[in-house]
Amino acid sequence: MTYLLGIDIGTSSVKALIWEVDGGQVLATASREYPVQQPQPGYAEQNPDDWWQATQITVREALQQVSIPADAIKGIGLSGQMHGTVCLDQAHKPLRPAIIWADTRSKAQCERLLTISPEMLAQHAPGRPAAGFMGPTLMWLAEHEPETLAQTAAVLLPKDYVRYCMTGELATEVSDAASTWLLDVRSGQWSDWLVEQCALEMRYLPPVLQSTDVAGTLHAKAAAALGLPVGIPVVAGCADQPAQALGYGLYATGTALVTVGTGGQVFYPLTEPRVDPALRYYVFNHAVTGYWYSAAATLSAGLSLRWLRDLLGLGQQADAYPLLSDWAAQVDAGANGLLFLPYLAGERTPHFDPDASGLFLGLRLHHTPAHLARAVMEGVAFSLLECLTLLPQTPEKLILSGGAAASPVWRQILTDVFDQPLWIAGGSHHACIGAALVAGVGTGVYADFAVACQQLEQPAKVTEQNPSKVAFYAARCQLYNELYAQLQGAMHNLISLS
Repeated sequence: MTYLLGIDIGTSSVKALIWEVDGGQVLATASREYPVQQPQPGYAEQNPDDWWQATQITVREALQQVSIPADAIKGIGLSGQMHGTVCLDQAHKPLRPAIIWADTRSKAQCERLLTISPEMLAQHAPGRPAAGFMGPTLMWLAEHEPETLAQTAAVLLPKDYVRYCMTGELATEVSDAASTWLLDVRSGQWSDWLVEQCALEMRYLPPVLQSTDVAGTLHAKAAAALGLPVGIPVVAGCADQPAQALGYGLYATGTALVTVGTGGQVFYPLTEPRVDPALRYYVFNHAVTGYWYSAAATLSAGLSLRWLRDLLGLGQQADAYPLLSDWAAQVDAGANGLLFLPYLAGERTPHFDPDASGLFLGLRLHHTPAHLARAVMEGVAFSLLECLTLLPQTPEKLILSGGAAASPVWRQILTDVFDQPLWIAGGSHHACIGAALVAGVGTGVYADFAVACQQLEQPAKVTEQNPSKVAFYAARCQLYNELYAQLQGAMHNLISLS
């Protein structure tokens, strides 16, 4: 029997999975959470060694669940949260906490970059610069922590740091590098032009591999920490969005993946890098060579419900999310006059405004926690609809992924707001599965991705629109779409006065 190990370095936790190649099935999974630090408003940081410690724990826990020869694991693949920045010194130790994708401190740097003509940006960049992307983050470090950048010998993305801990090799790969705002997505190599616009240096940017390249092998210290044999090939891996898509077998055009995880993303595969001239969405490289994808994102999707969970004192309650889902199901569409803007960490698509802020509009004495839960779910759905409408073409099919897929009421809300059926695939841990498949292709276990994806369970469960709700939500969405323009000035004033 042949096995692969897939590891996903997420924003909230690390997940590890053992994939049985012969049966095409998940044998074991494990996860471990870690915190996001916010030393100042708008900051979002993590300790890179938290990722590595959590990886060790989850891999060992997964191995303990099965009885397989450790040397039967033929490859390790990783996926990870995108955009983040880890600065390493000459000894390849982190110089400071990692600045991750949810961080908004580099908004001024992004504003300066946006003075470049849209035509030039569309020619060279994957989309608009955004706070939290590595390029603008490094610009902020150059201006506010120049001593950090002066000591930096290499910058890595989150999953690339974990892979370095495994192999001792510094590298990135094309799908994650595409999200830095420093890569030429057409050639798949660092862009001299973008690096120059950011006033940065090539010296600390690592080599760019293909996602399926073997980046190194598991060295003795890492092997001992993980409970694995020395020498297992570690494949470069990919960013979490293409990994998630591959977990559904998605790399051909026609089908879009809507993910409601910590953030919310819309993923649509492309056969050519068609950058939007208006820079309303992004085009990044897929993990599958010769494919790209358009990406649009809302920053606080599941994060909004997590915030509400904690605000209501349910953070330690194991069934908190099913409870919130049950509450929301008991409330009529529209939450009895309550509307939510999910801009708790600023917003990306379509406003690209790190100073946008969240809002409950219409709060009255009759509203309960159940109304808040429903309003949050509806607000996230409206935000994701804005993302969907920007795609270069209307998808023939929508697949729903992430935590919302487990909530019947949230699934129905999304379906009615999109006015399009939503397909749900069986199973879970799709990003880990995608990472394992990348490892399988990279190590020759699979001949190619077509073969690898044949084993996957196809989406079979579908949620259909409720005709009585579609028109209602269309009117409610129009009101939602008007609010940002009306309140943008007040949002920014509040930020400046805080």
